[in-house]
Amino acid sequence: MNSIAIDGPAGAGKSSIAKALSKRLGYIYIDTGAMYRAVALFFLENNVADGTDSRIESLLDKLEISIKYEDGAQKVILNGEDVTGKLRLEEIGKLASKFSAIGIVREKLVALQRKLAQKENVVMDGRDIGTVVLPNANLKIYLSASSKVRAKRRYLELLEKGHTDLDINDIEDEIIKRDEADMNRKISPLKQADDAYYLDSSDITLEEVVSKILSMVKEER
Repeated sequence: MNSIAIDGPAGAGKSSIAKALSKRLGYIYIDTGAMYRAVALFFLENNVADGTDSRIESLLDKLEISIKYEDGAQKVILNGEDVTGKLRLEEIGKLASKFSAIGIVREKLVALQRKLAQKENVVMDGRDIGTVVLPNANLKIYLSASSKVRAKRRYLELLEKGHTDLDINDIEDEIIKRDEADMNRKISPLKQADDAYYLDSSDITLEEVVSKILSMVKEER
């Protein structure tokens, strides 16, 4: 099986580029963020509030997450149930960030993500894919962009969703804080893998980024 790992900070365009790339290559796109959201939903449904709950380890033994595609749309399956529609709730997003910092939770998700990559040709994006999840990926990309560009992208995304009380400077401050937290966390910190290609998407279009990566794929073959 072939695998492409795309890592980088929030707002760099990882998901959009990974989706476009997987479509062009005929690979499966694995949304690791959605998998962490599924874990958060699972814990919420089992009344687990935080990482101090003694039941976490035993509950993880009962957790199974998979990704499937129907009519080109990604479906996240949690213990046999399609939970895709529940994963974008604000509460789930906050819980996902909290639970993703727990070591045994990350170990479980890494195992599930590797299992998926063993079955299919995949494009997988996240913050520790090339360094931890798929250290032997055929191609590794570290995708970044300036904090100002990423803040503008987030601002426009929120506007599209109907949010109006927005301050782009506050959004940029939050992005910078998240970068610092991701890069300095003890478990699987965000960093560029030694053998990853660095791509800055600040001043180029999504299609240009995809074209550059496709050229790299051809070189690696």
